[in-house]
Amino acid sequence: MSTARRRSSSTGTGPSPLRPRRHTTTRMAQARYPAAQMGPAVSQQPYTSTYAIIQPSVVVVGGCPACRVGVLEDDFTCLGILCAIFFFPLGILFCFALRQRRCPNCGATFG
Repeated sequence: MSTARRRSSSTGTGPSPLRPRRHTTTRMAQARYPAAQMGPAVSQQPYTSTYAIIQPSVVVVGGCPACRVGVLEDDFTCLGILCAIFFFPLGILFCFALRQRRCPNCGATFG
């Protein structure tokens, strides 16, 4: 008989430790854990994706750093013009050294 028992356990007629057991819910388990309560239905908005297009930045030589639209123009200061008049040969160098750059679009001045 011991061989018959061994054969029956090796053929798979008994419960095998390798097979997972199916879990069945009982009435007692259902009574302990009631069904989840559903709230009001909320409509979801469809997913809208946004694409970010990265444009390469173009640096304009002489462009305004404040508004990035205008082109800077050179203006002579009053002190530079007075130095050019009163100290004629050397004053012209002071006149060019003391000029300001101004944007015609936004009016910003840069030293």
